[in-house]
Amino acid sequence: MLDYVERVTAATTMEEVWSLHCDAMARFGFSRLLYGLTWSRSRTRLGDSEDFLILTNLEEDYSERFVNEGLYLHAPMVRWALENSGACSWSWIRENSDALTADEKKVVAFNVGHGIRTGYSISFNDVSARAIAAIALIAEPDVEQHEVDMLWAAKGREIIAMNNVAHLKIMNLPYSVARKMLTKRQRETLEWVGEGKTTQDISVIMGLTPATVEKH
Repeated sequence: MLDYVERVTAATTMEEVWSLHCDAMARFGFSRLLYGLTWSRSRTRLGDSEDFLILTNLEEDYSERFVNEGLYLHAPMVRWALENSGACSWSWIRENSDALTADEKKVVAFNVGHGIRTGYSISFNDVSARAIAAIALIAEPDVEQHEVDMLWAAKGREIIAMNNVAHLKIMNLPYSVARKMLTKRQRETLEWVGEGKTTQDISVIMGLTPATVEKH
């Protein structure tokens, strides 16, 4: 634990922090992580997904669909994270299955199809009403939720503390779009720029407003 804290607090780049954190969580059995942060939350919206900071070691196919196709908007544990702070077992999904919407059930099925069945989520308690961040700690596909819950009973405080350290470090490190995984739209926009197209040209080609093209 002390070694982890020393190394994370001494890190100078987002990539270094994320690599250290992925390795640390893997030692607890959480080999796949998905961290999200937004500074532009409102009462009714999480803000534009293009402004999110997303850190993950999940396969790109999953990340592209979950984030860029807006599946996160109907993810049960994202709803929990918006309404709560702290840590929550994914048994919450089963316990509240009768209250899930049809769209939420589709996201659960999508996750199961990608081997994302069991884990824990942590929603960080930030001081700004406009900022919210959360992380999904995903267990291996063959691990049952009761096994994860037993691990959490023994190591949960340590895991939460380490995630809080990583989150606070991430919040205080600079980052740019170049450090994030570019979306398909961002890549397509850059490709058209590379071919010499103007903002107006690209807005017509891609069916976007010039302002959105500039943002991408």
